Amino acid sequence: MSGEVSRGPAVTVGVLMGCAVVCAALAMGLRQSFGLFLAPMTAAHAWSASGFAFAIALQVLMNGISQPIMGQIADRIGGRRVIMGGALLQLIGVLGMALSEGLPLFTFFAGLVMGFAVSAAGMPVIMASLTRLLPEAQRGRAVGLGTAGSSFGQFLVVPLVQLGITGFGWQMALVGVALASLLMIPLALPLNDRPAPAAPDAVAEQTAMEAFRLALRTPTFWYLCCGFFVCGMHVSFLAIHLPGFVASCHLPAAVGAGAISLIGLFNVAGSLLAGELSTRWKRRELLVGIYASRGVVMTVFLFAEKTTASVLIFSAVMGLLWLSTVPPTVALCARNFGMRWLATIFGLVFLAHQIGGFTGAWLGGLVFDRTGSYDLMWVISILAAAFAAIVHMPVKDGPPKPVAVPA
Repeated sequence: MSGEVSRGPAVTVGVLMGCAVVCAALAMGLRQSFGLFLAPMTAAHAWSASGFAFAIALQVLMNGISQPIMGQIADRIGGRRVIMGGALLQLIGVLGMALSEGLPLFTFFAGLVMGFAVSAAGMPVIMASLTRLLPEAQRGRAVGLGTAGSSFGQFLVVPLVQLGITGFGWQMALVGVALASLLMIPLALPLNDRPAPAAPDAVAEQTAMEAFRLALRTPTFWYLCCGFFVCGMHVSFLAIHLPGFVASCHLPAAVGAGAISLIGLFNVAGSLLAGELSTRWKRRELLVGIYASRGVVMTVFLFAEKTTASVLIFSAVMGLLWLSTVPPTVALCARNFGMRWLATIFGLVFLAHQIGGFTGAWLGGLVFDRTGSYDLMWVISILAAAFAAIVHMPVKDGPPKPVAVPA
């Protein structure tokens, strides 16, 4: 026997979507909880906050670098095995974080090991596997559900981890996070995607390197990378610096925390809506509209009076636009480059997102340190939104067709 568990008729679309959504929610929720450990761990070990933050930033960067590698492995052996392996690797990484006595060892587990783990058991591999298993008419909706589920996981899991820290201490809470990672293993069982045979008029023996070279030669690939870079820059800038911006406006700290919570909550609705619209509209026009809307919303907020109400309204609207770029971007990758190497190609586009995320986090801090204000960063973000809207206009969004191997 090959060891593969047949999908079979018992694995319905509902089961596939349900397991993928919960798996994505768990993956995102556990990952987003690491910031809660900064204060107790630095106090317990007398580490610097910047040292802890560097380890988590390294995780983000390694996640981006390793995502295409994990995507290619998933394209070769199926996403289920990669997700299960990532869950086991996350168990090792988080336990290593809990038991680390020195900052270098903590950086190894939190940055390097966890960087690979979140790539293997993260949303790109999960969504690529789900996309491959569903008919085209249901793919946009499914990716929207998965993206919404990941945000709901952040909304639900992070408070539970905080309760664990409060009730049992940071070390036992990390052990709980490690054990919770194992729940992704049974959730991955239905995601038994296999490379689909090529259509009769398509070239059946396209290799990963040929797909990679074809993507690099295709303008649409670079347009999608540029847009996702901007998306990552926006997401990291707001996630990391919005509470600080709120504080600089002399508003209560609770307003900053509420803003981040509202973004996550409204992103559930935004992702579901984007997934539904991806099945009805041209994905290209949808992305142009999302990025243009981000620019408009940020411009209005920049010039508006900074009150509790204006911050929360801004956060709710930005939440609708937060990760709504994911369903149409995944759909465009599938339409332009086919299903065979979808996790690989989307992994490369996701790398651009993570580089943008690193840039947004770092540049926001640099601008504030140099100018004492976030105003210049808001202007940069607005101009970046306009650039992303424009760069998606020439993206090809025709009917899916076989991808030929370059000569």
